[in-house]
Amino acid sequence: MWPHSLTLVATMTGEISDPARQNHHLPKTRGRLYNGPFAVMVWAMPENTPPNHADTGLEVRTHFVRSRHALVARADFSDLFVDYYLHLGAQRMQPSPEADARFKRALAAFVLHCASRPWNELTAWTINFQQPPMNLFLTGDNSTGAVAGRVFEENVKELPENLFYADVVRGAQPKRRSAVAFTGGDPLVAVEEFYKQSEQRLGRFFQLGEEEFALVTEHPDCDLAWLRALTAEQVADLKTTETLALLERRIVRWHCGCNQPRMMEVLAPTMRQDPDELFGDEPKLEIRCPRCGARHAITREAMEAYVAETA
Repeated sequence: MWPHSLTLVATMTGEISDPARQNHHLPKTRGRLYNGPFAVMVWAMPENTPPNHADTGLEVRTHFVRSRHALVARADFSDLFVDYYLHLGAQRMQPSPEADARFKRALAAFVLHCASRPWNELTAWTINFQQPPMNLFLTGDNSTGAVAGRVFEENVKELPENLFYADVVRGAQPKRRSAVAFTGGDPLVAVEEFYKQSEQRLGRFFQLGEEEFALVTEHPDCDLAWLRALTAEQVADLKTTETLALLERRIVRWHCGCNQPRMMEVLAPTMRQDPDELFGDEPKLEIRCPRCGARHAITREAMEAYVAETA
């Protein structure tokens, strides 16, 4: 979803500050679809479209391993992956097979991580790969269980190494940003490196089935030798080999919350400065949500009214 205090907007009047993307100015769209990687992160209090709680969603269970002092988060992601593919189809997006495979693994890691975090956290990840160049973006609001994201395969900034960025807001506290380097092409390895360097504790991911994943994380007095030696087969069988205490059942849904007013907020600065830069002679344009890639059609008349109302 679009979290209560997190939104992604375009600078539109300047260059992009995201270090994982090339610097860009807003192009002359002339009424055509604008799909550039112009998003930067700011923290505000926007309105958003809430998730549909009639949707059963995906259940993520977390357990505490009593004798090992570790937390286990586990889920089968089949239903969430279906929702992701339905979103791709509805928005006519076709990431490359490699980007798609990486995004699904990143999505699984992101959901398990969020499920093990406090309820009042807002989280956003950008995972930058240099070979092949791509950015995976994920965002989630623990207060609603909504997650969304997208793949960027164009205009990816050339960097000397892969980078993982995490932005977190907990309640009314200031935003915290972490950035860690990693090697290889597996998002799960990137997140494990984030746990090691930024969280400063051990976190390990395991693929237990075709679409089932688990995360096991270190807690105070953890049996680190046990955690380091764990295998996927052992994680799958923890219920019979260890004493587990159920902590929570959380429901997660694929939901961005983007809407037309949000997109008009993105376009408003350029509309105020140079309407012809946006519309040219066309009566409308289309813009993709920088968070999930959803298409939004914006008419010049609606944009003029929005700018007048928000002046």
